[in-house]
Amino acid sequence: MVSKNTGLKGREAQAKTLTLLALWDLGGTTAEVKKSDITKRVTRTNEKAKDYQPVFEELQENGAIAIATTNRVAKISLTETGLQILDDGLKSGDFEFDGNQIGARVANALVKWIRQIDSLGISQATSEKELKQVNKVVIIASYDEFKSTVLEVYDRLNRDYNLDDLVPIYRIRREIGDQISRGDFNEWLLEMQEKDILQLQGGSLPDKDLTKLEDSVTTVVSGLRCYAKRLN
Repeated sequence: MVSKNTGLKGREAQAKTLTLLALWDLGGTTAEVKKSDITKRVTRTNEKAKDYQPVFEELQENGAIAIATTNRVAKISLTETGLQILDDGLKSGDFEFDGNQIGARVANALVKWIRQIDSLGISQATSEKELKQVNKVVIIASYDEFKSTVLEVYDRLNRDYNLDDLVPIYRIRREIGDQISRGDFNEWLLEMQEKDILQLQGGSLPDKDLTKLEDSVTTVVSGLRCYAKRLN
């Protein structure tokens, strides 16, 4: 949860929703947007850009945004998860504007959003490829398919989140989601280690979240493994 020790006005949930709305309006589904451009959109009187740092951190942790830093410039993109969180946030009965929030840019972004959704949810907000992924779960039925998917997810997470070649296993599992059973995930991930494709490493997760630990992998010999490192 976003820290209470910020200079944000109003509810923290509103700050996250407005941040995602600004990112979406700036084209964050198809291109990376400078973090500074987003904070310019959402900061209000007596707020500072640094007040939104906890908001960005929580959105990144939730998988709503991806952050890449190049030449010390942070650029952000909006994920499929972020689109759904934005949609849920705008529909929430707790979301409302106060007198300091509703400027022309915010209002126009909201109108643009309304125009691009239909009764089934997000319509034109995602690309055709993303819509297919939303509407149809592709089941991973073989080890080779699993290996290819895991390496693609590993490389993307490692690149987008600057993970320094140590990707949390729970994040890989959650990215793949319902495409594979928990048992097959565990078995085939251990097989990738046996074939020297990945090295599964221990170490604790920063927040020691039990659900994240459960989504890691436990081996008979080495115990809990929380991170994966690509070997080749």
